[in-house]
Amino acid sequence: MPDQDINEEINQTLENLSSLNIDDAELYLDQDEEEEYKKGYKLYNFRRPDKFSKDHLRGLQDIHREFSRQLSMVLTAYLRMHLEINVVSVDQLTYDEFTRSMPTPITIGIFELEPLPGQALIGISFEVLSSIVDRMLGGVGVSENNNRELTDIEESLAKKVVERTVKTLESAWKHIMPVQGNIVGLDNSFTMVQVATPGEIVALITLEVQVSGRHFGLISLCFPYPALENILSQLTTQHIYQTKGLIATSEERQQMISRLNTSTIDIKVILGETEATLEDLIDLKVGDVIKLNNKVTDNLIMEVNNNKKFFVRPGTLKNKVCVKITDRYNETDDILKAYI
Repeated sequence: MPDQDINEEINQTLENLSSLNIDDAELYLDQDEEEEYKKGYKLYNFRRPDKFSKDHLRGLQDIHREFSRQLSMVLTAYLRMHLEINVVSVDQLTYDEFTRSMPTPITIGIFELEPLPGQALIGISFEVLSSIVDRMLGGVGVSENNNRELTDIEESLAKKVVERTVKTLESAWKHIMPVQGNIVGLDNSFTMVQVATPGEIVALITLEVQVSGRHFGLISLCFPYPALENILSQLTTQHIYQTKGLIATSEERQQMISRLNTSTIDIKVILGETEATLEDLIDLKVGDVIKLNNKVTDNLIMEVNNNKKFFVRPGTLKNKVCVKITDRYNETDDILKAYI
């Protein structure tokens, strides 16, 4: 008897399910999702946690979009050959997934961006690098079809390309913070390169390179999460555009100083002050003497663009009136001299 009741219940359930249409099924699914949302449940993959938010990834995309534009100009001028570089994607994945997704052979540059902790990687595909090396050796920039490892001479030339690339990366990152890139070494396989643990999350920026419109390849940048952890609050689109142009590098500061050195400014020396009526001022004539509040032994005040800057003493040099700076202007000393 119990078995018969169970069979009837199963048949009834099957009939109810068969009578459901797609809209009813979607409604039940939506209700289940809503119940999970109300309970505060959230799916989380412990094997691959998301450490970079979408805003962080957009910030990295903005930084490296500027980097790709600058690198295109730098390499085009350096090689005298047109290169076009564009950001293809910005993703987060584990370091193990990153290494398994990279083609072989590939030239890997290991570098540091001080003061960021740890190391990062830049991978340049053989198609791109062989074309660049061919141009550096006097060719027209032809890419080889057969993948192979670079020779010692080619590796030395590749290092120069990586150095220029990292130097350009410094310029792109200056809106986030001033960094200094240092090349640690080159390699052609990820088997001996370990800048992060296999399960560590990394940010992967993939750039597509077009060489003279004929050859295509990829440049990949890998930043482990610990290297960017301390500046995540700055990796937002809003922060990047707010600080753009506000953080100056040492070269930019030197350029500003050089431009200011040729600027003209208004300098004048105050001999002294006095009070007079309008009638006395109107009656002034050549030969009249005006008594000022300064003594002969007192310092005079020099103004730079109407701001009091220095104490000076008057004199002559080569039959020309001049002043000698004795000290920086101090308002307290200027007030006390009237009582001394």
